[in-house]
Amino acid sequence: MTLDASPRTYRFLPADILTASYRLVGKIMVTNHGAMGMLNDATHSAMEVSDARLARIHMPTKLVDHFELVRMMKKRVHAVCMPRREDLGPQALVRGGYTNTIEYTVRITTPMFEIEGTMELPGRFDFTGLMTEGTREFIPMFSAVLTGILIPNLRVETAGMLINRSQVDLMALLSQRVKPDK
Repeated sequence: MTLDASPRTYRFLPADILTASYRLVGKIMVTNHGAMGMLNDATHSAMEVSDARLARIHMPTKLVDHFELVRMMKKRVHAVCMPRREDLGPQALVRGGYTNTIEYTVRITTPMFEIEGTMELPGRFDFTGLMTEGTREFIPMFSAVLTGILIPNLRVETAGMLINRSQVDLMALLSQRVKPDK
């Protein structure tokens, strides 16, 4: 069987992809494993974005160019925002196979962005395990808001987001935020 005659079903999903220098809005082709399956596929280090509209990160609403197809390295992607939580992939894949999870509201920073949202993790919060164990390079976050650190007019609200764990600078639980003295 050749790759062209693969029994897999592919579909296009809308995505908002952020790198250190560009914001791409387009469509990514995924299998039934969703965006999470495609981004965490260790056999492919590149990805393609169809019908890609590019904007420079410092002017996120000003269209710079429009291409039928853009190819990019997955390791250079900071975050992929999806309009629906279901677009991340099947619930078992997104949750790592666990049925019982605990929701943690967190703030994550990368060199370019601040992200606040909810992570669903099995059991207690384990930062080291989340960042270093397993083969998932992109970790899921729900009901997330991404803002630019030096670019305050860059703001992306999304139902589901995949964050490149190799780009993470810090992660803090919002429940551990210190209350200011009055």
